[in-house]
Order: sequence, then C-alpha cells, then structure tokens
Amino acid sequence: MLEQTYLYREIHQQPAVLEAVLRHEQAAAEQLAAAMKQRGVDRVVIAARGTSDNAARYAQYLLGAVNGLSVALATPSLFTIYRRPPNLAGALVMGISQSGKSPDIVAVLAEGRRQGALTAAVTNVPDSDLGRTADVVLNLQAGAERSVAATKTYTSQLMALALLSTALSGDRQQLETLHAIPSAVEQTLALGPHVLRVAERFRYMRHCVTLGRGYNYATAFELALKLKELTYTMVEPYSSADFMHGPLALIEEAFPAIVIAPQGEMLPEMRPFVQTLKQRGAETVIISDDAALLAEARVPLQLPASVPEWASPLTAIVPGQLLAMSLAFVRDYDIDQPRGIRKVTETR
Repeated sequence: MLEQTYLYREIHQQPAVLEAVLRHEQAAAEQLAAAMKQRGVDRVVIAARGTSDNAARYAQYLLGAVNGLSVALATPSLFTIYRRPPNLAGALVMGISQSGKSPDIVAVLAEGRRQGALTAAVTNVPDSDLGRTADVVLNLQAGAERSVAATKTYTSQLMALALLSTALSGDRQQLETLHAIPSAVEQTLALGPHVLRVAERFRYMRHCVTLGRGYNYATAFELALKLKELTYTMVEPYSSADFMHGPLALIEEAFPAIVIAPQGEMLPEMRPFVQTLKQRGAETVIISDDAALLAEARVPLQLPASVPEWASPLTAIVPGQLLAMSLAFVRDYDIDQPRGIRKVTETR
C-alpha cells in the first residue's frame, strides 16, 4: 500500500516539520543575521549537492531579491580536486546538506573558516562534520528521513533559508507569511488522490521537461530530480526563458511539459510561454493557483492556497512530490529504495 511507504509518510509529515523549524530555528536565524550584519556580509557562497543544491537555487532568488545579497553556488571541486579555492573573505560561506557528511561540502566550509569567513550549516544533523565546522547551524528539525528521495528535508531547507531572509529584513509581514505555510502545505497534500489518478495518464512516459522561472526555477530542478530518482524518467529542468533558446525544438505533439507558474510577478511572462507550448502540441501539466492559466492546461494541478511568490516554492513542489511518488507507485517501482542510489552520497 502506498500509505505504508516511508516516502508517503515523510511527504505528509511536512506541515509538522515546517512548524518545528518555525518554532525552534528563528533564534538561530536571527543569530546568523546579526553576525552577517556585524561583519558587513554582502555576498553568500553556498555549497550543496542534489536536492540541497536546488534549495541553494531558491536562496539565490530569495536572498537576492529580498535582501540584496549576491549569492553564488560554490564549485566544490575547486576545493577538493584542483585545490584552488577562490577568495571567500567577507562572504557568508554556507553548506546545505541533509546528512552533513559529504566531504566536498565540508571542505568548502573548512576553507571558509581558514580564510576567516563567517560560516553556516543548514542540516538535519547538527553534530555532523558539517555542523561542527560551521559558526551557526540551522537545524532542519525533520527527524529521521528513511526514504532515499528527500522530501521533508527539502521543504525544511527552504523554510530555514526563508527564516534567514526574514531575520535579515526584519519584515513582520514576511514572518507572518511563513507561519501560514504549514497550513498551505497541508491543504496542498489533499491533492494526493487526484494526483494518483493523473499518474496513470503518464504511466508510459519516458521523457519530459519541467519548466519554471524566478523563485520556481528551483522547483523545476527539484521536481525533475524527484522524477528521475523515483520513476527513472529522462527529465530535463529549464528556465522558461532558457527553454526558448533552442530546447523548444524538443516540443512535438503530446510531449509532456510540466510548468510551475503560481501567481506573482513572473506569471505574465509564463502566460505566452504556455501558449507557445500548446501551439506546438505539448501535453501541458500546470501547477498554479491562477484559474486562467490552469484553464490552458491539459492536466491542471491547482494549488489550493495562494501565498506570495517568494514563498511559493514551499507549496509548489508538493504536487510535484506527489506526482513523482504516484508515478513510481503505478509503475510498481520500489518507492523507498530507488535502484542504484543511496540515502547518503559522499563525494569529493
């Protein structure tokens, strides 16, 4: 039974986990924000892999748009293989890792400390190598995550980053928005039975694209990763803008295209893009809270709760998680133990 899998349980634990992050990690976020202000930090370098890398993509938009910070993704092989680390002085060097074990992520933080930079870890294991290397730790509060595919640790990473942004901005309305997110995620989980029916339509899908832009560029990447891990489907994530520069040639009749486009400043850009996909015959799956855009979908997945665009990745990924899980289930795959991969991957 689907409900007996670890993945199903962990996806449905997300509202409680997000509540725990809000309840227990605000002080750590404020401590880190104060240290950043004291040191005059104006740039952030983030080391991460896999799902955590997608959380880092969210941080690029969130900390850039809301807090005016330049955010770069680290290149860990510069530290571990080439041994030519860049100048990190004056930056916040952050590692994002569910386990806190990967040597390359730890190496980036260790080099940051050696250079005198402020360091932070976002991890589910505060006493891990990564946690011990950091000046400040944001604990994901997710408890044990038994399924190989990360779900509750991903959304808790997003929440931890959003808490940091809020602590930096001091915006009370931003904080109120975050406190509404667990309920919004709970409402979104009610889509489960509908998504399971939708999955039957795509049982024999062998390839597709996931498309988002702005804050939900990260969602496109995370959804693609979940589909790859759980369903063994060839999935390519794109910014909708990048997709028009060549990859659009992929689209032919019935080609599946999953579009993440909640309400916000990016929505007017996504409307003509969806029309272009339709004109070329794409099988459009649209994740949105905008009724007009959903009406253009072959398969609409309506977000039941609207939240500001900067917070929407916390809810918009949930239908994607449900879709990846449901598609794996209808294909009779091992949902908790996808072939060929492990829960903790240590790279250098």
